[in-house]
Amino acid sequence: MPKSVREINLRRGKRRLPKGVIHIQASFNNTIVTVTDIRGQVVSWSSAGACGFKGTKKSTPFAAQTAAESAIRSLIDRGLKQAEVMISGPGPGRDTALRAIRRSGIVLSFVRDVTPMPHNGCRPPRKRRV
Repeated sequence: MPKSVREINLRRGKRRLPKGVIHIQASFNNTIVTVTDIRGQVVSWSSAGACGFKGTKKSTPFAAQTAAESAIRSLIDRGLKQAEVMISGPGPGRDTALRAIRRSGIVLSFVRDVTPMPHNGCRPPRKRRV
């Protein structure tokens, strides 16, 4: 790829983003917040581990709040006004991350729980015979 084309692509990288989708993946060990545009391309992300929390502190609600704030901070000056929120997982950071997003001033069009639920799931292991 010629040098001039690469430079143009780098300059185009900071496009305006009026609407986005915020994915919160809250597991028992970590909380990952990913912001995508409406086509699903990742624009920004953060996690409790990336914010400097280690070990059991990653699984706290405060760590989830910090991760959500840091994922959104760069997008507000890029013009993010409206967002949809998809929450997945049973972790302790679900509600706190959502509260942090609400406080940031972004208008939420809807909040959806997309946690995968088994429709009777996998076959359980055989019963132990003692």
